[in-house]
Amino acid sequence: MTRTRLTAEERHDQLIRAAVTAFTTGGYAGTTTDQVARLAGVSQPYVIRLFGTKQQLFVATVRFAAGRVEQVFRAAAEIQPDLESLGRAYDQLIAERELITVLLHGFAAGGDPAIGPMVRETFGRIYEVVRELTGASPEQARDFLAAGMLCTVLGAMRVIGPDAVRAGGGLDELVDTLPLSDACRPD
Repeated sequence: MTRTRLTAEERHDQLIRAAVTAFTTGGYAGTTTDQVARLAGVSQPYVIRLFGTKQQLFVATVRFAAGRVEQVFRAAAEIQPDLESLGRAYDQLIAERELITVLLHGFAAGGDPAIGPMVRETFGRIYEVVRELTGASPEQARDFLAAGMLCTVLGAMRVIGPDAVRAGGGLDELVDTLPLSDACRPD
């Protein structure tokens, strides 16, 4: 059987996707480059050769996740350039639980001197994209992002999304107030 070698770009993408999975599970502090390497089926020195350090790999992973948010928002705005359209598109991202969870890990690591500037820039970029695509006022964009962060947290906890579990108590009432599609609501 002939094996096809991956291009450098394909190998890079494979490692980022493995890193998304690993960092989702262990967070920044609890994940090793060896875990990422095993998930990707490569050696740990190869991961270091491509990314340099775990910190640089984590930064690339969070940037990838934020880039996915921007990609989904831009696609939605091509159809209808308003906040409602972007909100519906965010339902798709809630279903990509690993991506939103890795973003949360990035925000949680914001106190790290090397990671903090990147996550602040990343979140600011998402704000700018929302304003650019929709023409939303600063207050409307703020409210949109606040609701999105709530959805991100609830999605990471599996309170909303395609594999949601009933949370009970106040969370059920809170979920009922969210502007989400039926796809993200618990059964």
